[in-house]
Amino acid sequence: MTRFLMLGVGYGFLGLGVVGLFLPILQGVLFLAIGLIILSRHAPWAERLILRLKTRYPRAGELFTRAEVMAERLLHRFARRVRRP
Repeated sequence: MTRFLMLGVGYGFLGLGVVGLFLPILQGVLFLAIGLIILSRHAPWAERLILRLKTRYPRAGELFTRAEVMAERLLHRFARRVRRP
């Protein structure tokens, strides 16, 4: 169930990112990056794409790495709060 939820959230962010590329209100690249980071834990194609982006664009790779670490911390914090009765 959690896997399907995370896939839904990841694809939702990818959808927002695509819409954001055409609308000036949304930051499309940001939503695409968030969606890829979420999906990289569950979809091998997203992990390969992030690795390819990291090798081709080292500066962006550093940002992806920092964002992954921050997302991991947030997920652990959220998981601890959910587990508490």
